[in-house]
Amino acid sequence: MKLSDRKRKILQLVVDDYITTAQPVSSKSITEKYLTNLSSATVRSELAGLEEMGFLTQLHTSSGRVPSVEAYKLYVAELMDKSKLTTKELSVIKSAFKDHADNLETVVQNAVKVISDLTDYTSVGYTSHSEKDKILKIDIFRYKKNQALLLIVTENTLIRDKFINIPESMTDAQISEASNMLYKLLVGKEFGEIIKLGSVVAEEFQTYREIFDSVMSAIEDYLSQKHHSVIMEGEGKILNHPEYNDSEKVKNFLSVVTSKNKLAGLLSNESDNIEINIKIGGEDGKEMPNDCSLVTATYSASGVKIGTYGVIGPLRMDYQKVVSVLEGVGKILEDILTNKD
Repeated sequence: MKLSDRKRKILQLVVDDYITTAQPVSSKSITEKYLTNLSSATVRSELAGLEEMGFLTQLHTSSGRVPSVEAYKLYVAELMDKSKLTTKELSVIKSAFKDHADNLETVVQNAVKVISDLTDYTSVGYTSHSEKDKILKIDIFRYKKNQALLLIVTENTLIRDKFINIPESMTDAQISEASNMLYKLLVGKEFGEIIKLGSVVAEEFQTYREIFDSVMSAIEDYLSQKHHSVIMEGEGKILNHPEYNDSEKVKNFLSVVTSKNKLAGLLSNESDNIEINIKIGGEDGKEMPNDCSLVTATYSASGVKIGTYGVIGPLRMDYQKVVSVLEGVGKILEDILTNKD
């Protein structure tokens, strides 16, 4: 059934008020605070209608109403007003990134922290290991007799280092020669292209096949990693919200945030086009508790997806604030990584 304009407005007010106060919303509070031109009886009738339609629930017959999961879904899809970040908040985001724009690992950590600071929720980040990422620089440096440090710099300023095994008999000159060969063969190519061309390139690399195999293994390992890419900030902030006075809810929440594999599953998405994605409760059959919501944004730079960042919190989340922070961080992050700002 289609909602009338008045029902839509009242539902929006109920959700907004409940998000702010965490208290059931009565017809009296709506008429006194928002709709002074309507009688309490009229609003009460509309609330009863919304309850019958499944958008509101009443904990006790004498209490006000609280939004259902369906109400939150409609709210974020159609009813929620857009909010803008203040000049101070934008300044906080820019300050978090300005000194470390050349190191994506640090940028990611700072993004997750600033999102948590500005929203007062637990924030999470999942860095994408994209096959589209292109190698700009690759070097090998001797570390021990049988071990070398592999350094790879990608198009997105993402620096990865890994120790690889080398023959003990290799001289420093041979290591330098192998490094130059890797540079000529791999720089300018995307990871996915390198994986596909691996067997062909290997033919040109027979002299140092052991090193080439180690490099290929390092790249494949890097692309396959998921759980190590999850970063979290502000785990304890969930306890700031009255819903989590319930120990069972806290246990459900911790079962997700303490498992990087579960978080990676919730944050990963095959699409490169999603900007803001909102999951309310356990709607998608994944590991999300029924009493939690997850709002995420997928960020890209130069056409390459660099990661997904978001906020996990109660159903009674301040979605307006969270979405505005994620959009603000995404815009500033993209400007920094593409040197626009």
